[in-house]
Amino acid sequence: MLYINVINIMSVTVYFISDHTGLTVEALGRMLLSQFQLTKCDYHIKSYVNTVEKAQQLAIEIIAKNGGKIIVFSSFVNAQLREVFSKNKIEYIDLFSEFIPRLETILEKKSSAQTGLAHGVGNYHKYMLRIEAIDFALAHDDGLNNKHYEDADLVLIGVSRSGKTPTCLYLAIQLGIKAANYPITADDLHNFSLPLVLSKVKHKLFGLLIDVNRLQEIRNERRPNSTYSSLVQCQQELDHVHRLYKNEKIPFLDTTSLSIEEISTQILLQTGIEKRF
Repeated sequence: MLYINVINIMSVTVYFISDHTGLTVEALGRMLLSQFQLTKCDYHIKSYVNTVEKAQQLAIEIIAKNGGKIIVFSSFVNAQLREVFSKNKIEYIDLFSEFIPRLETILEKKSSAQTGLAHGVGNYHKYMLRIEAIDFALAHDDGLNNKHYEDADLVLIGVSRSGKTPTCLYLAIQLGIKAANYPITADDLHNFSLPLVLSKVKHKLFGLLIDVNRLQEIRNERRPNSTYSSLVQCQQELDHVHRLYKNEKIPFLDTTSLSIEEISTQILLQTGIEKRF
């Protein structure tokens, strides 16, 4: 796999490179780099660098465009592609060459050396579960098709812009979970009780909260200087929805300082829902 991502921090440039989509090397590379608390990162992605010619041209461009220390993460299956970057003035870290040889020793078996297996359609059943979950999340976003909530694994609720949609999509794409989401509006908060459509699937509900200042910031980007984005409106909605969660004994989570991955993991831990693949 070949994928490149660039981060300019104190004259350090970091590339993630792949001969396929780059999703795997990006995820692992970001995780490793997170331990160094780099800031002001500028990422540049290069996928499908799958020939020696492409790799050589890319290596030349990297060196020509960037001064200082250059770090390249890659996940090349092809050893010839790895050689292109290891011979240049680059701090090179290839994930396949680091881990595959050891795994071959442990498993007493040679790797297949095939590109794209991590994201392919090798397991058709798992592939279809993912597609169905994505379709469900899109069809039941923001209160749409709420008559089909009985088919959901989970129904996320919360005020507008509290992170429901991206969380549902992550749960679908990465975990195969059918997640719908319903926005709690001012009209739903007058008597601090659930709308009828939600009360029918109360056992599937999970609530999201967010810091009032962060909520105002997000809403103000969408509708600047409106009642919708005012601090008073945001605080009032959050207070009401928090009270609703407690009155109805609905599990909930503050998403303010959490990534989508962390939010999803916490939801699974609190609800006991298991990922489908």
